[in-house]
Amino acid sequence: TLFTVYCLLFCHEKIIVSNISIMSSHQDELAQRHDDEALVDYEADEEEEEEEEEDFKETTPKTITTDASLVIENDKYEHGKEQSEIQQSQNEFHVDKINESDTTIVKETRGSNGTLHNESNHKSTTASDVGGGKLASNNVVIKSGSTAHGVYIPPFRRRKLEEEELIRQQKKKSLEEGEMVVKKSVPVVSSIEQRQKWEALKKTINGTINRLNTSTIKELIHSLFQNANLIRGKGLLVKSILRAATTSPTYAPIYTSLVGVINTKLPEIGELVLVRSILTFRKSYSRQDRSLTMSITNFIGCLFNQGLCHELLCLQLLTVLLDGDPTDDSVEVAVNLTKVAGMALTESSPAGVHAVMERFRHLLHDGSIGRRVQYKIEELMKIRKNRFKDYPALVDELDLVEREEQVMFEIGLDDEGLKKEDGLDVFRFDNNFVENENDWMAIRNEILGEDSGDDGSDSSGDGESSTDEDEDDTSDDEDDEDGVLEQVEGDLPVNNEKQIVAIHDMSEKDLINLRRKIYLTIMSSATFEECAHKLAKLSIPPGKEMELINMIIECCSQERTILRYYGLISSRFCLLNQRWSLAFLEAFEAQYNTIHRLETNKLRNVAKLFAHLLHTDSLPWSCLAVIHLNEDETTSSSRIFLKILVQEIAEAIGIGALVKRFESDDPMAMEWYKELFPKDNPRKTRYAINFFTSIGLGPLTDGLRDYLKNAPKLIMMQAEAAKKAAIEAISSSDDSSSVSSTSSSSSSSVSSSSVSSSSSSSSYTSTST
Repeated sequence: TLFTVYCLLFCHEKIIVSNISIMSSHQDELAQRHDDEALVDYEADEEEEEEEEEDFKETTPKTITTDASLVIENDKYEHGKEQSEIQQSQNEFHVDKINESDTTIVKETRGSNGTLHNESNHKSTTASDVGGGKLASNNVVIKSGSTAHGVYIPPFRRRKLEEEELIRQQKKKSLEEGEMVVKKSVPVVSSIEQRQKWEALKKTINGTINRLNTSTIKELIHSLFQNANLIRGKGLLVKSILRAATTSPTYAPIYTSLVGVINTKLPEIGELVLVRSILTFRKSYSRQDRSLTMSITNFIGCLFNQGLCHELLCLQLLTVLLDGDPTDDSVEVAVNLTKVAGMALTESSPAGVHAVMERFRHLLHDGSIGRRVQYKIEELMKIRKNRFKDYPALVDELDLVEREEQVMFEIGLDDEGLKKEDGLDVFRFDNNFVENENDWMAIRNEILGEDSGDDGSDSSGDGESSTDEDEDDTSDDEDDEDGVLEQVEGDLPVNNEKQIVAIHDMSEKDLINLRRKIYLTIMSSATFEECAHKLAKLSIPPGKEMELINMIIECCSQERTILRYYGLISSRFCLLNQRWSLAFLEAFEAQYNTIHRLETNKLRNVAKLFAHLLHTDSLPWSCLAVIHLNEDETTSSSRIFLKILVQEIAEAIGIGALVKRFESDDPMAMEWYKELFPKDNPRKTRYAINFFTSIGLGPLTDGLRDYLKNAPKLIMMQAEAAKKAAIEAISSSDDSSSVSSTSSSSSSSVSSSSVSSSSSSSSYTSTST
């Protein structure tokens, strides 16, 4: 049996060899049939070129002068000669030799004696043999433009021949210009090598995308950055991601997580993904392709969950799908998109989600859609009622990027000028391939945090020690990046070998963790007592009191209506320790000065929170000293804040008690309220009276009204007092000047006094008359 098998194999091999020989002989016959035509055209082209060269030789200048006309003629000669040589090079192609045993390339060149030299087989035929048509069947010359004649040239060999032809033209050009002939070799990275690397890049990207899942995504992202040039192959990457997302919609969240990570480092890739997704939706929707539309909208919804696109894009998609008289398919696509992006849309645009659900409800009541789609809408209603708990926006395994680091693109569905950039998906020869690869290496090392010098390896032991030193240096650099090293100064003995350092964390990780603990404690506690007890156990360090107070105020402002829960927590902390009451005083001043930044609902909640602290006497009333009630120093937001604050206090303790509190005789309290009830300017006083009267708290202005009635008298009294003070100041200055008189001037002063007495007596008699 073995002998029989060997015989059959031997016969089969003989049959194959005979078939190959028959095919090669047939090709040789076809090639020989067209030899005469090709060579005749070749000789005709040669004769024309020789005639052109003779014409140029006759017009060549024999002397070199500086005359401009001769220079121009010489340039014309050089240009004409270049054109003739280029035309000659374009009329020839070096053709491969098709051999049965190997695939060597045969180049045919014409020597000076009219002989065709074959570089591989060392055969030659004279011009007479060519004219007689006795050229061997293995050597074929094809005229430019004719790719037929029965000879097949593989594309990669044709490209190689074209590169060699380009090098030959450059050599000829250098000879014409009189420069030194330097043998030029093929570029370091030829077109073939670039294409091979392009194919390897494509395989790497496609393999990585095919192996993506929740457990391998982190490793594959690192290997993708490590092994693939994502800038050169971004078209391949985007194409592979979109193809995988449309064919496997269930894995769309994984692909969008990959895009989200890449987008933080290379935003142009994320933008290209979003633009191509929008263009794919336009195309599929116009063609009424249900499956493609479903998958691409699912992918866009996952992109929105990752924060790559704006919520306006999802709302535009839902509007397009549900507008007018929608079909069952479009409604089903809209339902699927709402499930995918519903949770994130509810957080960012609750009004938009409400409008979409109302549209679904209208379609359900209208009855214009099929029964199956109606069931899906009813299911969506139940999912929305549960706040999309079964369809979370992000799974913990795929939440790889912080929201602050993500780059969002505000591209709309109807934006013009969106380009797909299909040219990025195909191979193109790169003249600066090596430089671009080096640039990518630098970018990759920066992204992965690698050192460019670690790529090389040393063969000696010194190299190993140097790498160890580099590792130590890098570890020190990492420590320097994490914190600022400062030497502690004190009474400790100085030691050059060991230095005591204090590490200060400048990354604020501890602060972020503290805020997270405070927020989770506030939101998870059942009662205010439990919350206050847990927050007190956090042992917040001194100087960080504002973190707790700001978090309480922020949580309170986010509520739809004020909750007494936050006021009780705040009052408990104010009564617990003085440092908390002082911190709340600081927070009141900060909130009042920036109250114009808050919305009306947040402003109302903050005002009611501080009103609770004031009417329970948890917060000192000295905080009201920062309020200056006048037309110049108040805004509409600050007046609304003051209105709600005072009204809440009056409602809690009563208007009578509030009047007694504001009309206290305590000089310290009067100093607190002097800007709230101004009495230094009648204009400000009238403004305060009008304000409190308009908000229904007129009894608070009784003291201001009495002051305003007596204001003229008080003003006159103040003016007289000012005059008296001025006269007293002048007289005191005169007395001080008269004290400095001498004894010689005393007699003159006596005489002057007698004169003054006589004058006074005369004035008295005149007045009596």
